Amino acid sequence: MKQLSGIIKGVSSILDKLAGLCIFSVMLLIVVNIVLRAVFHHPILGTYELVGFLTAMGVALALAHCAFQDGHIAVSFIMEYFPQRIQSIANVFVNAASLILWIAAAWSLGKFAQAMKIKGLVSPSAEIPVYPFIYLIAFGMLGLCLVLLFKSLVSFKELFGINPAKKVTR
Repeated sequence: MKQLSGIIKGVSSILDKLAGLCIFSVMLLIVVNIVLRAVFHHPILGTYELVGFLTAMGVALALAHCAFQDGHIAVSFIMEYFPQRIQSIANVFVNAASLILWIAAAWSLGKFAQAMKIKGLVSPSAEIPVYPFIYLIAFGMLGLCLVLLFKSLVSFKELFGINPAKKVTR
């Protein structure tokens, strides 16, 4: 289980670095666009579209790392008062439901990207093909699914008293 955790941590970390690169690219693009507009009166064509694409990719690629670090908002103040068994059952259901939801989202985005590729949809002003960005967003969601699958396995093991972090001594 420790090896699997390390692999998933590595994958989510790589996706997070790619997300950081996307956000840095957004910043750089905006600054360069402002300078080119102010100094040379010639902005970068399609800046608005590129910022939207890169921001969406940055968010999607960062989801897995955030989930692995338990960085998402969780309402746990009520669950803290329940017995550990009830908490484990709730964790199994929440992780499984989240996994199913995000698998469906990634699958739908993949189908949507394929449809956009077949139609040849491009952005309005810069005429950049849209489908590669949609595929990358779906890929980021698959990274999140990998983390959720791991968390589902961990919560399932905890439910049945098999704690991978601690060895039971008698």
